[in-house]
Amino acid sequence: METYESNIVQIQASAQQIFDKLSNLENLQPLINNLPPEATQKVKDIAVTPDTCRFSIENFGEMGFKIIEREPCKTIKFSGDATPVEVYLWIQLVEKEAYNTKMKVTLKADIPFMLKMMVGSKLKDGVNQIATVLSKNPY
Repeated sequence: METYESNIVQIQASAQQIFDKLSNLENLQPLINNLPPEATQKVKDIAVTPDTCRFSIENFGEMGFKIIEREPCKTIKFSGDATPVEVYLWIQLVEKEAYNTKMKVTLKADIPFMLKMMVGSKLKDGVNQIATVLSKNPY
């Protein structure tokens, strides 16, 4: 398994507020509705439930993520759902002081060696983008 970690981002909210928002994926619907045009050209048919997010990626097919574990105010763990390789995603929260929480996104994927050379940097960029977008979400 290869591991890709985002930069640590700071959020001006409590870990409880962030956890409450992110542990129910339906709370992210406003974020999904406001994706930039370049994202909506490639990612389509987004369907969200409290525990799952499924979507289609242009020239790739349908896939998604589901929440497999919640540790209140600390961690939300996801696994890939209908992904071509085994994938896990973690959102980790550490509250440094009131309304000052650090967040990191970690992706672990069982990527074949040849494919890793082609997509490794894109996955690193992807986890950084996820962390950045989540850090700007209103909590």
